[in-house]
Amino acid sequence: MHVPGGSGVLPPAYPDRAAWGTASKLRAWQAEALTQYMETNPRDFLAVATPGAGKTTFALTVAAELLHRRQIERITVVTPTEHLKVQWADAADKAGIAIDPAFAGRRGKTNQDFTGVAVTYAGVAVNPLAFRVRTERFKTLVILDEVHHGGDALSWGEGVREAFEPAARRLCLTGTPFRSDDNPIPFVTYEHGADGHARSKADYTYGYGHALRDHVVRPVIFMSYSGEMRWRTKAGDEVAARLGEPLTKDLTAQALRTALDPTGEWMGAVLGAADKRLTEVRRHMPDAGGLVISGDQNSARAYAKTLREITGQAPTVVLSDEKAASKKISKFSEDESRWMVAVRMVSEGVDVPRLAVGVYATPTSTPLFFAQAVGRFVRARKRGETASVFVPSVTRLLSFAAEMEVERDHVLGRKNNNEDGDIFALEDDLLKKANEAEGASDELDAKFEALGSDASFDRVVFDGGDYGTGGDQASDEELDFLGLPGLLEPDQVRDLLRKRQAKSIAAQKKSQRGSDEREDPTPTELATHEQIALLRRELNGLVAAWHHRTGQPHGVIHNDLRRKLGGPAAAQASSTQLKERIELIRDWATQRRA
Repeated sequence: MHVPGGSGVLPPAYPDRAAWGTASKLRAWQAEALTQYMETNPRDFLAVATPGAGKTTFALTVAAELLHRRQIERITVVTPTEHLKVQWADAADKAGIAIDPAFAGRRGKTNQDFTGVAVTYAGVAVNPLAFRVRTERFKTLVILDEVHHGGDALSWGEGVREAFEPAARRLCLTGTPFRSDDNPIPFVTYEHGADGHARSKADYTYGYGHALRDHVVRPVIFMSYSGEMRWRTKAGDEVAARLGEPLTKDLTAQALRTALDPTGEWMGAVLGAADKRLTEVRRHMPDAGGLVISGDQNSARAYAKTLREITGQAPTVVLSDEKAASKKISKFSEDESRWMVAVRMVSEGVDVPRLAVGVYATPTSTPLFFAQAVGRFVRARKRGETASVFVPSVTRLLSFAAEMEVERDHVLGRKNNNEDGDIFALEDDLLKKANEAEGASDELDAKFEALGSDASFDRVVFDGGDYGTGGDQASDEELDFLGLPGLLEPDQVRDLLRKRQAKSIAAQKKSQRGSDEREDPTPTELATHEQIALLRRELNGLVAAWHHRTGQPHGVIHNDLRRKLGGPAAAQASSTQLKERIELIRDWATQRRA
């Protein structure tokens, strides 16, 4: 393929370290999407591709071909962050397309050596008229990178529409085309479904599940950690709770913030475990790096200090308001140092292919941000590489981890209600209302004092399944999972996790038999409300994991358990009945896979 000013062949991956199998040709999905684009010749095109799949390569291939055919004269790339402007310019330069990342709308013009410019959504919103004038002067291709950011603010969406409505072509890219609000994404088509809701419609979709089967991305192993948390409210009351137990929304948020407190034991233990995992991964990936995603700058600096004490090496610290942030990320991408700590700076779009271990240490728990963050670790360079992400044992985050392969659309006007056909939805709603009635008071606000925390290994989440039986920090089970090889195919990861799971269950049963011989074997039919709530949470978590593996509705799974074991609904089941159901569904997980 001809490229203006280039070598005639467009390299398929950027930077120089090409992903496995793509050094001399486009990936299959890129070639297919390019063929579709050229055959349909659309003015607007939305390509949804999982992070790490190569959206930049696809877009620049389209741009090069349109320039060659003289269907466009100029290119404007719109990105969420300043760093991505530079990254796009570097990638385009390798394709023989000169992009100016320092362009500002108020200047109006750029050096004639440049074929295009790179700007941010915020920059467009400040002066959309200047960009509209530029767009009208030339036949322009506008590439809207991570286009869902066009809906981040009303002014952003309006600015993007005003600036680029006259464009000859608009190519929209995203890896996460869903939002939690009703702000329409500019230049995205919405279609009404049978339920009356408008959903975003992609012209081409390449999801994580497909990319994983094609060995384009790495399989992600999620390491979940729980633990006991203690904090003091504004009123001076001390609160204690276990991370991951059924709690009100306020209590869950406070427990999570306590866990992420840099002075507590939880973060130190999790960072230590993550570094052990990184050491294991580096046996097979010598340059593998780790990333801690922090919620604020003070915590980031404190986490970096802890990592330095653990590793003896000073990690790279990237703060979003630093002028040198882009250079720090680029340097880390090219060297072989162990850790980088960042505040949201690398949550999206930043390409550091050697990242293989992550620590999710931010209280932000939206599906969009989680997907963006995990996307930093899935970029494969060769077959068999695995990624490991350490997460707090919070139900919301674990559900995101179990739904890695779920493809989402942006839905307008949808209410937050149950649409799964779950016959136990009413039961869950009643429990939710009961929890709200017993919820934290207004005294439990953002101002609190973390008093202490400890970490305990909870479970591994992979491919929608749960593995592990819960254990103490530095337990044999935790070390067993931390020692998973870093070079495995997805099927090999799944088989190995199953074996580890079966081994853990067998050891647990053996220990229980030994305990029964020494203690009163009579089971306790009724337990305290805390014990029953914990068992119910564990059961519901396993049912959710089995749902994601099999596609069966939650209610059907609960009914199967009740049909095989008897007993009432989960809300009325005794501790013994709940334990039996938990054991049965774990047996299902180790014996077969849907």
